[in-house]
Amino acid sequence: MTKLPFHIDLSEKVVVVTGGTGVLAGHFVDALAACGAKVAILARRLENAEEKALEVQKNGGIAIGVKGDVVNKESLKAAHDVIREKLGPVDILINAAGGNHPKGQTTKEYLFEEDLTDKQDDMITFFDLDPEGVQFVFNLNFLGTLLPSQEFATDMVNRPGATIINISSMNAFTPLTKIPAYSGAKAAVSNFTQWLAVHMSKVGIRVNAIAPGFFITGQNEKLLKNEDGSYTERSEKIIRETPMDRFGESQELIGTLLYLVSPEASGFVNGVVIPVDGAFNAYSGV
Repeated sequence: MTKLPFHIDLSEKVVVVTGGTGVLAGHFVDALAACGAKVAILARRLENAEEKALEVQKNGGIAIGVKGDVVNKESLKAAHDVIREKLGPVDILINAAGGNHPKGQTTKEYLFEEDLTDKQDDMITFFDLDPEGVQFVFNLNFLGTLLPSQEFATDMVNRPGATIINISSMNAFTPLTKIPAYSGAKAAVSNFTQWLAVHMSKVGIRVNAIAPGFFITGQNEKLLKNEDGSYTERSEKIIRETPMDRFGESQELIGTLLYLVSPEASGFVNGVVIPVDGAFNAYSGV
């Protein structure tokens, strides 16, 4: 169960969390429910969303699982209808759905001439990046933030405490090797966060983002851990470049989330992207 670093009052607030069955977003769901919010957990697989909702309910919170595809407008509209009927109009949106795709990343960090002249069958160079894989990543991360914002923000206009929180990444500040599609998509999320904050500023909707550093999740565990549980070479490199010498814990995102959700704590904070990264972004390497 998620431990709250501090408590804010979200009683009677309706919160939508996209991708709410993921490792990080699941902690968001727990924390928001623990603060009294009525949480709608949006996921493509209804059974997963309902399973997470049941877990929240067993801990005394209010939550429902809702089927919804963040890159499909009709699916989002149907989900919105369900949420309005069961919980009421939406006050807060957490755009936590996102991810990468193998066809949007390279095999090696650098391109060498021999990669082209003596290419291995399993190698993906920059020149082999699949447009469909890249498009999948951009759609999931960028459109998957824009479309839910379009749908659910219609409830939020001039609604007290209305806010949207997007999930960006360290990749948005400095692109990581091998994952150009994901880095570019998260940069788009950060830029869109700033744009939307300005656009919505006259109707009382604040828009901010959290940029997590390196956290081990279901999506990246195989890249960061060997089968025996030890760290991969890439993990060792990440930790060397993180001055706090470790990966983040999911729990350590909750304080930033609650701060941004609370109008009492951050009512004049708008259009920012907050790194939670153990000083990774601040470190020059020397």
